[in-house]
Amino acid sequence: MKTQGTTSPLLKDELDDEDRINIARIFEEDVVPKLMMMHARNGTINCEFAGEEYKNWVIEFRSNRSGLDIVNFEYDRDSRSFALPGQPLKRDISKDV
Repeated sequence: MKTQGTTSPLLKDELDDEDRINIARIFEEDVVPKLMMMHARNGTINCEFAGEEYKNWVIEFRSNRSGLDIVNFEYDRDSRSFALPGQPLKRDISKDV
């Protein structure tokens, strides 16, 4: 790990297996549904969604039959995150009559 000044959080410059598993779990649970709403098929996304300590990491993902797979992790200190859309609201349309 390395620090960026005295007030910045610790940033990881290397990922161990536990980090990769944690990022993959959060990606699958929280990020994949949002990317699928956006019809994403492949690309890269900043890992800050998994925590501040991963903000210098990006993952490369590709589509599979049931969702998206992570194919690579890459360190990029210049990468930036962006807001993904929220989950769509679900309501009972039978009450709209």
